[in-house]
Amino acid sequence: MEANPSQGRERELGALFSSELWWRDRYYELEKLGYRLRSRYRPSWVPSWRGTRKAFFAAEDGQPTLLRAVMDAERISDHKQVMLKKVLPEEGPHELTIAELVSSAESMEDRRNHCVQLIQLIELSDPPGQKLMVMPLLRFFNNPHFQTYGEFVSFFTQICDGVHFLHERNIAHRDCTTNNIMLDPSGMYPQGFHPVQINRRRDFKGRAKRRTRTETSPRYYLIDFGLSRKYGSRDALDEPLRGGDKTAPEHEAPAKYCNPFPTDIYYLGNLVREEFLRASTNCFFKYRGFEFMEGLVNQMTDKDPAKRPRIEEVVATFDSIRTSLTARKLRSAITSRKDPALFTAFRYARQTLRTIRYLVARTPAIPKPT
Repeated sequence: MEANPSQGRERELGALFSSELWWRDRYYELEKLGYRLRSRYRPSWVPSWRGTRKAFFAAEDGQPTLLRAVMDAERISDHKQVMLKKVLPEEGPHELTIAELVSSAESMEDRRNHCVQLIQLIELSDPPGQKLMVMPLLRFFNNPHFQTYGEFVSFFTQICDGVHFLHERNIAHRDCTTNNIMLDPSGMYPQGFHPVQINRRRDFKGRAKRRTRTETSPRYYLIDFGLSRKYGSRDALDEPLRGGDKTAPEHEAPAKYCNPFPTDIYYLGNLVREEFLRASTNCFFKYRGFEFMEGLVNQMTDKDPAKRPRIEEVVATFDSIRTSLTARKLRSAITSRKDPALFTAFRYARQTLRTIRYLVARTPAIPKPT
């Protein structure tokens, strides 16, 4: 391994962080295995801004990846953007076992399977036995923002299907929260985007071009099975594992065993409540027009886990809600209560033009992935 050039002296602005050095030292081995890291991680890398007046943060090779366990890469054979993730010993065998289970040929045939696919499992020589999971590069489910209620309906339908798929197999996700729900951007961003500055092009030369959710019908995925567990039944009791959402009422009592399946229901309901229904600091609706979700969300986030609906009931109730929404409602623009009136009027006008285009093209109001 090469020595860290910043050891013994003050770190240069834009230089590799300690969490990135591990990946730099495996650049060539990963290349032999068919995956190429960005130029920043090439051992012979010289910062492009050095000796110029350009700031490091304005350069493509100045964009760091700070998460120690994951790294973006390109599959050399077809230039597909992927994500590499270390199999961490502290997470035990659970994440890899469940990732392989939901990526099996049988599981992939189920259209309700919205778990991120394990493309390949590769093993490094240094350290011996270190495995990396290769998965597609995804994007946070709420970026870019939802434009219509039909787009939200498609999202919530798919994620409920995904949790249904897991629960039917007695798998509790245990962290199906905001940061672990993603979308497949391949249709919306046909030319890709930069993995760090996600609104910029892959080459960092301008903004990434995108299409709408309604036009491209993206699939949404559950990721990160580090806290997930497979049980003998859905009546299992286990110690609480607190992930991204630490507000579940059953986790407030220390060391109290609880059923993780109703907690998954709480996480989904609370995600909708916090992301779409209300601002985090008050009880007012964050966006206009989501009153149709209030009753179901209240049931899903009931303080008593035993009173929450099972995922089958959530799916059935939401199916009735979806049927009750008119085409006009589904195609309407989602607007924030915090937006100025002029901005809201502009968004309505822009959405009207999009709707005319969708109607002419016979594009469904609820995007349905193929």
